[in-house]
Amino acid sequence: MATANNCNVPEDLYYWVREHVWVRPEDDGTITIGMTDAAQHLAGIIVTATPKKEGRKVKKGRSTGTVESGKWVGPIKSPVNGVIVAANEAVSANPKILNSDPYGEGWFVRIQPNDWEADKADLLTGQEAVTAYEAFLKEEGIDCGA
Repeated sequence: MATANNCNVPEDLYYWVREHVWVRPEDDGTITIGMTDAAQHLAGIIVTATPKKEGRKVKKGRSTGTVESGKWVGPIKSPVNGVIVAANEAVSANPKILNSDPYGEGWFVRIQPNDWEADKADLLTGQEAVTAYEAFLKEEGIDCGA
């Protein structure tokens, strides 16, 4: 796994760098999204996670649900237009999963995108994502090791 400013950045995922969102395309045509390691580091200990319900339409750049910590409340933004097909109830029951395993059990929602091919053009993956994320984190003064 690659790192950027001591934040984990798995190279097999897509990233919406400025929104701290990761994306994993699934075999069934859906995408799974979640918050990045840098995002959970910035938030601190997450106390509430409220993904929107299955069946809700989402627009690119709009909220798929809310995450709250002792120092931050904010949305996990959708990188695509589509419909939520699954919400991770485990993060609702135990929000700290977002801190301990942001790229695994801490996924947030699964979306059926309207046009994945078009939407993924705004996302980065592989070494390109790691390089861009590292530059963004340095620009913002974010270091997961600090």
